[in-house]
Amino acid sequence: MRYVSTRGQAPVLDFRAATLTGLAADGGLYLPEEWPRFSHDEIAALAGLSYPETAARVMLPFVGDALDHGELLALCEAAYGRFHHAAVTPLVQLDHDQWLLELFHGPTLAFKDVALQLLGLLFERFLGGTDKHLTIVGATSGDTGSAAIDAVAWRAGVDIFMLHPAGRVSEVQRRQMTTVLAPNVHNIAIGGDFDQAQALVKAMFADRTLADRYALSAVNSINWARLLAQVVYYFYAAVRLGAPGRSIAFSVPTGNFGDVFAGYVAARMGLPVAKLVVATNVNDILHRALSTGDYSRGTVQQTATPSMDIQVSSNFERLLFDLGGRDGAALAAQMARFEASGAMRLTNAQSQGAAGLLTSMRVEPDDMAVAMRRACEEAGQVIDPHTAIALAAARRLGGDAPVVTLATAHPAKFVDAVERATGVRPALPARVGDLFEREERFVTLPATLEAIGGYVAEHATPSA
Repeated sequence: MRYVSTRGQAPVLDFRAATLTGLAADGGLYLPEEWPRFSHDEIAALAGLSYPETAARVMLPFVGDALDHGELLALCEAAYGRFHHAAVTPLVQLDHDQWLLELFHGPTLAFKDVALQLLGLLFERFLGGTDKHLTIVGATSGDTGSAAIDAVAWRAGVDIFMLHPAGRVSEVQRRQMTTVLAPNVHNIAIGGDFDQAQALVKAMFADRTLADRYALSAVNSINWARLLAQVVYYFYAAVRLGAPGRSIAFSVPTGNFGDVFAGYVAARMGLPVAKLVVATNVNDILHRALSTGDYSRGTVQQTATPSMDIQVSSNFERLLFDLGGRDGAALAAQMARFEASGAMRLTNAQSQGAAGLLTSMRVEPDDMAVAMRRACEEAGQVIDPHTAIALAAARRLGGDAPVVTLATAHPAKFVDAVERATGVRPALPARVGDLFEREERFVTLPATLEAIGGYVAEHATPSA
């Protein structure tokens, strides 16, 4: 299996190199050169398998010679052995055709754990026996940071620098990052929004002196291995609801488009996905792009769903590349126009290609609150605001297919918003119950490449 950049100019890599690299040298994102396809019988054979066994089977075609099945299965068993539910990502029924897929049973109570627990082990495995040192730089709108930090804290050969927008993540989200006092963990609060943090990370990768000297890598969903791990739970849920014998729809709360793109990958692999609902809040760039072809940056509005307060969705580039005939030069020119002007139009091929599988919906704050209240009153389920955005969208979707809403975070991570909508104040699970008593450690820096790059250079370990 070989990996190519969406912008066509970076070296072609194998799975190991793509995992350790993250962002491509030409500023693009890595994708498999071709999509593996599962037959009807191969999907049916996933029935009854454990989550780690499912993960190993789904991911094996993507890893090439980097790992054999036994090695991959052992890593999956280690990663998902830390989850606090035996099913890892259990399904909960809301009514006759609406389901929740609970993705928050990992160490940091958010769906990012599903991918990042495995990614941390992949980093360790691929660095083992070498003298190479990896410097991870990432930006978080809330959950990626804590999940990535938990996955790599104390691991040899790795430093992590995580940027978060000061005052724009929940207190639980911040403390889950800043109370990890491992010497290889560096938390940076920036005076800006998530899009600025993400742009700074990309700028560091584009600075070849910095990127090469410190062997920069990524844990954001720009890293292909992280996104690949998220493909698994689409298969796991769909098979339990009757796939491949029937199609399943999924509704996904969407910010950076990684979780939705994982569903798109599952569909390209042969999973019968009836529809992927791209559910946005008022920061609706993806809704506008998919419904009208207008991909134009607006001003980020701060909401009760901070992980979705994004106006530039990195993974959308992967979709545009795949739907646009995989023309790296054309996509690079298209993205250059967007980066220069903050606006671009989808091509006819991109719009028409998305229309068959993807639909988008913008959900207003009042509709989000109603979805939270209904889930609580009618089904006894307390859900977080991000999940509520997707559930509100899911209830608008017609058709006969069961609809699975991705429940992406534990409600206690957003306790005030949950209490306002439902009257219930969810408690943190006992395993993190002392979070507010732990010491915090982070630095606050201006949102400039000079400041952030200088801090990384001062504290990172050069690659061998």
